[in-house]
Order: sequence, then C-alpha cells, then structure tokens
Amino acid sequence: MKLVAMVLVLLVALEHLYFLYLEMFLWTTPKGLKIFGNTAEKAESSRVLAANQGLYNGFLAAGLLWGLGYAGAAGIHIQMFFLACVIVAGIYGGLTVKMRIMYLQAGPALLGLLALLAAQAF
Repeated sequence: MKLVAMVLVLLVALEHLYFLYLEMFLWTTPKGLKIFGNTAEKAESSRVLAANQGLYNGFLAAGLLWGLGYAGAAGIHIQMFFLACVIVAGIYGGLTVKMRIMYLQAGPALLGLLALLAAQAF
C-alpha cells in the first residue's frame, strides 16, 4: 500500500506541475485557450492572474515532492498537509468555477490521502 500511496502522491505532484505549465506558459496559446475555454481577449486580460495561480500550483507540487523525499513520519505528514491543501483548492474551484475541477484536482488528491492513511494502518 505504501507504493500505491507514493505513486498517487507523485501523480498529484506531476498534475500540479502540468497545471503550472498550462497557466504560466500556455494560457494565451491556442492550446491554453482550448483547455480553459477562453477567448484570446479574456486570456490576455487574465494572463497575470493565471500565471500567479500557476505558481501556487507549483508550490503545491514542490510540497508534495518535498514530502516524498523526506523520510519517516515527517515526510508522511508533509504529504498529508499538501494533499489536504490540494483537496481544499479542488473543492473550492469546483464550487466557484467548474465542477470538473473538483474531480480533476481534489479527486486524485483524496485518493492519495486515503492511500497514505491506509498505508499507515498496516
């Protein structure tokens, strides 16, 4: 179960690095416009906000990777904290922007958190 938890945490971290890339570097490109359903005008006017949001996603990824690299119970607690942050952000995004965000962001993080908790029980 520990391996499953590690893989899920790593996937959530990679997902957030991808979000960073999309929001910081592809926001105003045709791919970014398509993924986020924006017009060129809307994307350009929100470019700085999207880059800031991407940076925060990068911090979430960094925290998860830090937790994976930190041995023992402290590393598990770091992972749990950052997974909880991702879950809260995903729920908030789902309720305020688009329900799909909840499934794409909070869903994998919740699975990772449950796997971490299960791994601790054994």
